[in-house]
Amino acid sequence: MEGGCTCRNIRYRLNGRPMIVHACHCTWCQRETGTVHALNALYEAELVEHIAAEPEIIDTPSASGKGQRIARCPVCKVAVWSNYPGSGPAVRFVRVGTMDDPTQCPPDVHIFTSTKQPWVTLPPGAKAFAEFYDPAEVWSDETKARHRAVRERVKK
Repeated sequence: MEGGCTCRNIRYRLNGRPMIVHACHCTWCQRETGTVHALNALYEAELVEHIAAEPEIIDTPSASGKGQRIARCPVCKVAVWSNYPGSGPAVRFVRVGTMDDPTQCPPDVHIFTSTKQPWVTLPPGAKAFAEFYDPAEVWSDETKARHRAVRERVKK
């Protein structure tokens, strides 16, 4: 899959499938995206290949107080991914809306639904959590293995 910003200055290629896709309904994501939720596909950084230009990295506050680093196009300012302190630069939370075909990455889980807009209706049977979730209970065995591998690489 490929994607990029609105002006096409930033282009990237995603090698493989995401570890998991989050629909985050927290009020911070609502504010940052200007819509009802952020839709992020989690990828190991080495699976996100830059094919045109480099983003500018903006340090942004977050509800946790630990902040996040948002990669934005230096021209049109569209956010293409974020890095959060928990995984650092090793995992990119790629904005699904910047993919050329976002239909390939529907949400696997809805998080922080305690603050979702009341008129947003989740699909029947959707995995949904009022706040965050326990990855041991939600992630597939493949995702757990991929995340362990990322953590091992980061330790080295």
